[in-house]
Amino acid sequence: MINIVYRLKSPKFFEESIDEIELDGVIVRPTYLSICQADQRYYQGSRPAEVLEKKLPMALIHEGIGEVVYDSDGNFKSGDMVVMIPNTPFGEDVCRANYSYNSKFRGSGFDGFTSDLIKLESDRVVKIPEDFNPHVAAFIELISVAYQGISKFDELAITPKDALGVWGDGNLGFITALLLKEKFPDSKVYIFGKHLDNLNLFSFADGIYQIHNVPADLVIDHAFECVGSSASQSAIEQIINLINPQGIINLFGVSEYPIPINTRMVLEKGLTIQGNSRSEREDFVGVVETLKQNPKLFEYLEKLVTNTCEIHSLNDLKEAFDKDYISNFGKTILIWKK
Repeated sequence: MINIVYRLKSPKFFEESIDEIELDGVIVRPTYLSICQADQRYYQGSRPAEVLEKKLPMALIHEGIGEVVYDSDGNFKSGDMVVMIPNTPFGEDVCRANYSYNSKFRGSGFDGFTSDLIKLESDRVVKIPEDFNPHVAAFIELISVAYQGISKFDELAITPKDALGVWGDGNLGFITALLLKEKFPDSKVYIFGKHLDNLNLFSFADGIYQIHNVPADLVIDHAFECVGSSASQSAIEQIINLINPQGIINLFGVSEYPIPINTRMVLEKGLTIQGNSRSEREDFVGVVETLKQNPKLFEYLEKLVTNTCEIHSLNDLKEAFDKDYISNFGKTILIWKK
């Protein structure tokens, strides 16, 4: 079957190419996609030159849902709505597949979801209810990253979870805080950020603080860093100062640069630093079930949808990336009409 793939050839330049797709596995037609900061780093050319040279041309986007067109195994019916899992294991490993060097990730290690059709193995798709808000469902992948980290944290934490701190007032910070409040309803969830306009959207939180105006007597049991870039340094420093002994510092933010950490205080307090990246099938299933059981979460998650763009052409795709780049909060959803 003929398939058209829309790849980033060089920063800010997309091209079409015609590929052959085999009628094997699950064939999905993308319907709603979501732009991630990682996609923007490729589009803007802010990754190191050697990385861009190695990975481009490549189709971007790893967050999205679609409609099943064909399933060779008959597990899915034509018309089923599914969320697509970008992490793709190749062989088994002793670690989780989302941390394995044997895995590849769409929109990073190989083509993402900007094409007419996507071929996936049956375990790389999870069916979603037809009544799910598609604008929110488009970024289930991002929600699953927070879900994965929180699940792992819950297994490791040995001290009380009375006070949980989330650093970062962006998309991931919002999602992480929301899931924490849902999973630990008796815990206090505090948000630390720079932008008061963003912080005011965290209406479900027990407290919001601008990072330069934190009460002197405030302490937390565990922390979730969702800042990223060079700003991670000041966030981690503040976390180490406020966290109780034997707390867990959960790192989600991505930085292109090394971040210094005050290891003296890490040792003195007996802290655990947990790294979190990507997610796996069980996390997608967990998110879908959580949304089924708590439909009210959609009301909060809808606040993250700040741009919706219909994509009929490569120029539409470029304009969507440009619009997303100047947005300081929220998700840009691509209504895929290709």
